[in-house]
Amino acid sequence: MGIYEKYFLHRIVNFACRQKPTMLQREKVVPEASGRVVEIGIGSGLNLPFYDSSKVRHIWGVDPSLRMWDLAQNNAADRSFEVRFVQASAEEVPLEDGAADTVVVTYTLCTVPDAVAAVREMRRVLKPGGELIFCEHGLAPDAGVRKWQNRLNPVWRRIGGGCNMNRDIPALLRQGGFPNQRVETMYLPGWAPASFNYWGSAS
Repeated sequence: MGIYEKYFLHRIVNFACRQKPTMLQREKVVPEASGRVVEIGIGSGLNLPFYDSSKVRHIWGVDPSLRMWDLAQNNAADRSFEVRFVQASAEEVPLEDGAADTVVVTYTLCTVPDAVAAVREMRRVLKPGGELIFCEHGLAPDAGVRKWQNRLNPVWRRIGGGCNMNRDIPALLRQGGFPNQRVETMYLPGWAPASFNYWGSAS
């Protein structure tokens, strides 16, 4: 691990992910979660303030980065529900089949090396009839923007800790076992190649 990845990347990612447009997106989707929740890519806990404490009983926060979780302590404090950090990759979640009523994933599928395997794990830990709630940036619908996404992605991935700007989120969810999707989309304010958002739910 280089100096950039060891000392700076987690703080840069945290700063980028807490900008107002993305926080407003989190506020749209996270309150839909209920029961026992698995959050994939909990990172610095930016979603925690948006969970509805009258609906959520327990959260398993899955993330490979202890450095990101160290930044989450203020967000995790004083919650009426229990938050348990699970250090693991999204592709190998150490929880039982059907453990969760809801799986939440926000701004995470862009960085997971094997996104389809991660979605399959989300399906595995979700109980029958449970719901996946998601909000992600990804492949834009406009040909001109897609061209720049594909052209810039190799460099973007290197400086952004593995973040890909051109992933087709609905297609990844279908490939991972979620054919039934409710999806909304829009460009958030900002640089178009990195700002096209998908959000909604799948079952």
